[in-house]
Amino acid sequence: MAKKNVTFDDIAKYTNFSKTTISRYFNNPDSLTLENQEIIAKALEELNYKENKVARILANGKTEFVGIIIPNLFMHYYAHMLNEILTSYEKFGYKFLVFVGNENPQTEQQYIQELLAYKIEGLIVLSHTIPSKELASYNLPVVTIEREDEYTCSVNTDNYMGAVQATSLLYKNNCDILVHINAHVSKKTPGYQRIQGFLDICTEYHQAYELIQTDFGKTHEDNVKHIAAIFDELEAKYPNKKKGIFMSNDTHANIILNLIIRKYGRLPDNYRIIGFDDSPIASEAVIPISTVGQQIDKIASQAMELLVTQMNERKKRKPVPLDQPIHQVITPVLMRRETTD
Repeated sequence: MAKKNVTFDDIAKYTNFSKTTISRYFNNPDSLTLENQEIIAKALEELNYKENKVARILANGKTEFVGIIIPNLFMHYYAHMLNEILTSYEKFGYKFLVFVGNENPQTEQQYIQELLAYKIEGLIVLSHTIPSKELASYNLPVVTIEREDEYTCSVNTDNYMGAVQATSLLYKNNCDILVHINAHVSKKTPGYQRIQGFLDICTEYHQAYELIQTDFGKTHEDNVKHIAAIFDELEAKYPNKKKGIFMSNDTHANIILNLIIRKYGRLPDNYRIIGFDDSPIASEAVIPISTVGQQIDKIASQAMELLVTQMNERKKRKPVPLDQPIHQVITPVLMRRETTD
C-alpha cells in the first residue's frame, strides 16, 4: 500500500466503511461520530495515506487559503506581524495569499476580488482603507488588526494603556516638553487611543506638551522627509528645553533617533525618545529604543485562532454565525531601553 497512491476505495475496504463515509470524513467530518473519525484517522496513518490537495479542493471547494491585506512592508510593525502570521502554518495548516495595499482603496478592492476568486476561506486585514462594514458584506470570516472594526472581529492592543505607559515614562524623565508625533488618525480606530492617552496624562500632570499630526506619505522616503521637517521645527522651537518625544511607532522612532545622532553624534541629554510596537528595529537600533511592546506574536496568534474558529464553524452541517463581532484586546508591555532614563 505504501508504494502506491491510496484511494478512497482502499480506505473504505480497510475500514469496512463505504466510500461515502470516507468522503464525509474529508469533506464534512462533523457529520461522523468521534469514534468513526478516529478509526479512519488511524487507518490513514497505517496505510501511509498522502492526501491529494488539488482533488480535495475540487471536491469540496475548501482551499485552505487565507487572504491578508497589509498596508506596506517598510513599516517594521507590519513586516513583523506578517512574519508571525505566516509562521502559524505549522499550527493551523492554512496557506496565505498576501497583498500590499499601499493605502489605495481601489487597488485593495481589486485585491479582495482577486482573493475571492481564489476561494479563500478567511481574510485578515491590517489596512485601513476599506470600512469594516464593507469587509463584513463579503460573507466571509474576517479578522482585522489595529484598525476600525465595528462590523468585523478584531484583535488589537490596549493602545490607551500603552500611551499612558509611554507618556508617564517620559514625564518621569523630567522633560520640559512632551511631544507626540502621529498621523491624522480617525477616532474610530484603536490607534487614536495613543493620542488620547498622551493627552490625558499630560493634562493630569499639568505637563507642557505638543501634539503633532501630519501626513507622512506612502513611502519610506516620504516618511523620512516629513519627520526631518518636524525635527527641524522642534530644534528651532525648543532649543534649550529637554524634549520627550513619543513616536507612534518604532520605525518613526528610529528615523528621528538617526536624525538626532547625525546632527549631534550622540543622543544629547535634552532628548528622550520612546516608540510603540517593539518591532525588531527598536532593540536593534544604533541606540536601543524604549518602546511599548504590542506583543505582536500574541496578536498574530489570537487573530488566527479567532479566524480559524469562524472558518471551522462554517464547515459544520448547521453552522451558528456570531451574533456580533468578537473584539479581543492584548495588554501592552513597557520596554525600557537606552533612549530614556
